[in-house]
Amino acid sequence: MLVLVAPGQGSQAPGFLQPWLELPGVADRLGEWSEIAGVDLVHYGTEADADAIRDTAVAQPLLVAGALLSAAALFGDDAVPEPAECLDAIAGHSVGELPAAAISGVISEHEAMALVARRASAMAKAAAVTETGMSAVLGGDPADVEAKLAGLGLVAANNNGGGQLVAAGTVEQLAALAEDKPEGARVMPLKVAGAFHTTYMAPAVAEMEEAAAGLTPADPRVPFVSNADGAVVGEGAEVVRRLVAQVSSPVRWDLCVDTFSELGVTGLVELLPGGTLASLARRNLPGVARVAIKRPDQLESARTLIAEHAHKSPEPAE
Repeated sequence: MLVLVAPGQGSQAPGFLQPWLELPGVADRLGEWSEIAGVDLVHYGTEADADAIRDTAVAQPLLVAGALLSAAALFGDDAVPEPAECLDAIAGHSVGELPAAAISGVISEHEAMALVARRASAMAKAAAVTETGMSAVLGGDPADVEAKLAGLGLVAANNNGGGQLVAAGTVEQLAALAEDKPEGARVMPLKVAGAFHTTYMAPAVAEMEEAAAGLTPADPRVPFVSNADGAVVGEGAEVVRRLVAQVSSPVRWDLCVDTFSELGVTGLVELLPGGTLASLARRNLPGVARVAIKRPDQLESARTLIAEHAHKSPEPAE
């Protein structure tokens, strides 16, 4: 039983697309997507520094492009079945839901890039109204952590499971949290430029609704596990509705992980730039085999995992 996951904002790193340009067709595809997104993906994915790719308007298109590129390389290999033939579930963390929706067949790759461009622009504008941010809170008693956040006026924008919450609010509130941590907890600032998945992002929802209005989504060919509540969503229109709403709603990755467990998932592949979700799975899904794709030379490990854990097989050739 196999799940494919796509990471969210904060997982980007300088130069992470560089080795992928060696693969045939990647430069052309990135050029095409750059036109759609209005962002030079090659420059930002290979030459720009950490501060430049922290910008929401840059980071989100980069992450969607990275996930889609690695999926194309993975499933474009003749030895690997199509996603609908080998995956039991697919999910993305925050902006990672956009490439997940494309890979599952709800929207096209071009539509995913156009949507992320609008999403990133709208969220960047919303973030510019008030100086806000996010910090991971690791460990501590959950009740104490929640009480501390509430007392400081912070919101748990992400619940990643395994004792990891992400607090969101103003920079002053986050500074106060760093100075007065919950007992037994660590606080780590994240490489994001706003309090995403909170009411600070409410102005971005209307723009996302407008951007999504012209879509004609198909029903997912791979069960789509939603950030909103961990539910498996089978209707394309509902997937798109949730993509719009999640801009200002908490990410419940903990509930997604619960769903993976209930489905009996035994293998997990994280798309480029992998690492974050596979690390969470190590703690929250013990015994599940994991591959996090960061470089092209890791594709073979992902293909091996797919061969070992996919319960579906392609139809035999005639």
